[in-house]
Amino acid sequence: MDSFRVLVVDDEKAFLETLVNRLNKRNIESIGALSGEQALEEMKKKLFDVVILDVKMPGGIDGIECLREMKKIQPLAEVILLTGHASVETSIEGMKLGAFDYLLKPIKLEALLPKLAEAFDKKSDHEQKIRKARIKE
Repeated sequence: MDSFRVLVVDDEKAFLETLVNRLNKRNIESIGALSGEQALEEMKKKLFDVVILDVKMPGGIDGIECLREMKKIQPLAEVILLTGHASVETSIEGMKLGAFDYLLKPIKLEALLPKLAEAFDKKSDHEQKIRKARIKE
């Protein structure tokens, strides 16, 4: 698997730091954001392949609203939603807005890593199709 860049968005600081550290140890370039607002700022500065996004965040914008804005900034970035509160409506809404998948917290790294790889592959396929379409033009 090629190297790829991941943005982890979660308001639980200990969870966020642990996940970012564990991904970086596996040579998956990762940075964290503690809020939706901070995540959107990061996406304006840097390109990400995959975003791991907590659905339930207090304060300004929740995960679903954040997803909606992320897709405007970086339409090809794949987003994996995380929630500690199993909500079928939220997962359906997230999928309609273009989320790649939906996982329940607490998340095991062994379950997350294959999802990250699948999401990265999907983004790479999209980019390749766009390049081929541009070449044909």
